[in-house]
Amino acid sequence: MPQVTSSSSVEIKNRAKRQFESWADSYDRSLLNHFMFRPACMALMEEIARWYDEQRRPFCVLDIGCGTGTLACRLAGSPWPVSVVGMDYAEGMCQAASAKAAHAGHQAHFATGDSEHLPFADASFDIVTCSNSFHHYPHQQAVVHAMRRTLRPGGRMILIDGFRDNIVGWITFDVIISRVEGKVYHAPWTVVRDYFQAAGFTAIHRRKLNFWFPLLVTIGDVE
Repeated sequence: MPQVTSSSSVEIKNRAKRQFESWADSYDRSLLNHFMFRPACMALMEEIARWYDEQRRPFCVLDIGCGTGTLACRLAGSPWPVSVVGMDYAEGMCQAASAKAAHAGHQAHFATGDSEHLPFADASFDIVTCSNSFHHYPHQQAVVHAMRRTLRPGGRMILIDGFRDNIVGWITFDVIISRVEGKVYHAPWTVVRDYFQAAGFTAIHRRKLNFWFPLLVTIGDVE
């Protein structure tokens, strides 16, 4: 990611927090929810299912940038032996997520926190997910290291963000989304791979979703 100063980092985080606080009440009704967030959530569920088929044991999931808790509620309502924690920088999102889970009768926990400084002990989770919020993080490599720190041996990181390495993705994310959301950075797929390698992930693999609003899924394991 381009060099970010301390003052610029604070400004980027505060801007994102204000945006997501203002979107909390309408987030689930947005067009992006249909075109991007739902497909991303389904992809996360597919990847988690693959991990569970391999491991066949109770597991804990941390969803970073959890938004209104859609993934957390899907997991909590699944037949899997799973406990789930959602974390978001915007308190309004966590409140909306808690209300959604309570209304559905699901057991899920939500916390407000900074993705760079995760408020969890080392090796606390079996799976860490992050979907459609990574481009808001001013220090992306630090975030990937923080995610790696919280994973147990045999754990898996699943990251989804905008794929901007073709013409459709470039127009969507580098032109349109950047104008709407301000100073954000959708990392090229080679940069995301380098982030994972530098953090010590193994068996890194990727796949692309969608034609319009293309998304990149990156998966890395912890030995």
